[in-house]
Amino acid sequence: SLRWWDMGRSQASSLPTAPARDRKRGGVALLIVDMINRFDFEGGEALEKAAEAIVGPILHLKAAMKAADAPAIYVNDHFGEWHSEKSRLVARAREHAPELIARIAPADEDYFVIKPQLSAFYATNLPLLLPKLGVSRLVVTGIAADMCVLFTAADAYMRDYALWVPRDAVASRSAEEAERALGIIGQRLHADVSSTAELYLESWIEKLDSQGSEGRGSA
Repeated sequence: SLRWWDMGRSQASSLPTAPARDRKRGGVALLIVDMINRFDFEGGEALEKAAEAIVGPILHLKAAMKAADAPAIYVNDHFGEWHSEKSRLVARAREHAPELIARIAPADEDYFVIKPQLSAFYATNLPLLLPKLGVSRLVVTGIAADMCVLFTAADAYMRDYALWVPRDAVASRSAEEAERALGIIGQRLHADVSSTAELYLESWIEKLDSQGSEGRGSA
């Protein structure tokens, strides 16, 4: 059964909470990187167009995660606003990309982690949160494939997480940039880069289970 995730939260609240102690490894989580975005920078128009194309696959993965009682974790840049928080970042993003943000905005039950730099692991609480949720398998999605997704995947690889970076759920300003990044992620970080049309969440988990793999280090 995939229903391994026990949040320990009260039934009266949909806000995400985590156990006080680390849980047994083997769980999976979805990371959604920098999709709450204003795209108000050089190359932002091209990146916004590319991001629109990956919303569908990301939402498909979110639905699969929800069915598996597994968490979706948004990890988002604060765009220099050091006192910002989720609702403010979402509101500011809606001003610039209302249709995209309306589709991809986090639900109340989703985790939201603010990052100051490229990697989702750098100077954030993600390295503490994932062990408390028992997560050792990560599906990494979002933008940009050649920057924040790549750095996040590299940090996850160094921490022995099993990785799936679906090629249809990450984007860069150009298809060429995304393909170069996916080449590194697949070849050097040993991540699965199959699309969501080629691989399903349950199939990926079953493959890892059959290998006796909790994460990369035990594969």
